[in-house]
Amino acid sequence: MEKTIAGVNLNVDGEGYLQDISQWNKEIAVEIAKEEGVGELNDDHWKVIDYLQEQFKNGAALTIRSVGKSGVTDIKGFYSLFPDGPLKKASKIAGIKKPVSCI
Repeated sequence: MEKTIAGVNLNVDGEGYLQDISQWNKEIAVEIAKEEGVGELNDDHWKVIDYLQEQFKNGAALTIRSVGKSGVTDIKGFYSLFPDGPLKKASKIAGIKKPVSCI
């Protein structure tokens, strides 16, 4: 299915996750963050987003616990940056597919 975000037509799944990370850019991330109720992205948000993209590209299984142990942020910080489902929201904003560990 297609969705237009930041003026770009994107291929997304039924939950709005990008199907092709190569379509992602920072303007799209900013718009998705607004849609997800995260608000303005700061340096700490971008560190988590960069970490998730890197792990995704390396084929690592993403979990809240792995992000908390990454050194990028702790679990409490992750929840404060991306409230109400941090891994789901952060993954969507990062332009990666929904992690298997997310319900």
